[in-house]
Amino acid sequence: MSTRSILIVDDESAIREVIAAALEMAGYRTIEASNAQDAHGLVVDQKPDLILLDWMMPQVSGVELARRLKRDPLTAEIPIIMLTAKGEEDHKISGLEAGADDYITKPFSPRELVARLKAVLRRSTPAGIDAPIDVNGLRLDPNSHRVTAHGNELTMGPTEFRLLQFFMSHSERAYTRSQLLDQVWGGNVYVDERTVDVHIRRLRKALGEEFKPLIQTVRGTGYRFSTKLTETDSQ
Repeated sequence: MSTRSILIVDDESAIREVIAAALEMAGYRTIEASNAQDAHGLVVDQKPDLILLDWMMPQVSGVELARRLKRDPLTAEIPIIMLTAKGEEDHKISGLEAGADDYITKPFSPRELVARLKAVLRRSTPAGIDAPIDVNGLRLDPNSHRVTAHGNELTMGPTEFRLLQFFMSHSERAYTRSQLLDQVWGGNVYVDERTVDVHIRRLRKALGEEFKPLIQTVRGTGYRFSTKLTETDSQ
């Protein structure tokens, strides 16, 4: 089952429900928004893997939201599929010019939608991003959402899993608490920076004695994931 999340943005609840049902049957996690303002907050907060964005919405149109998202470095890389009405050729062109990766015309079949979505995700996913990460016997598998130590499964919460995935994907670099909050929790979540310390302690505990030294404290900065041992390891 995929752990990919898809944000569905459409002001018609019936359409959102149909799309969500089709995507969930295909193994995707869905998030819904009925307008551009709510959608923008969810994008910043939850960082979906792809956005299905309706063209015609009240107040702020889908194409305007697409432009905003593509201008922002934090959201520019998230692929967008525009949903357009049949025959609106200008809308398709404008959507692509605004940065959309593809478009699909209403009405559409669930099979077509899922196929187009998979194609866009394949094109936009950097090579190896879904591949398991293995460091000295510590293995994180993004697809199965499992972490193992020499083949034995480790138990940890979803936040600790995201922290570890970020660290293992960006090893040997120090990050401040603020940077970790933005990358792991999302830029629209307002929590104290010391929350990071709490989850670091939980992550170290979950990793056990052998692997907790990989999560290192960098004095005056924050934390890093490193296989090079230092005097402050696991403090």
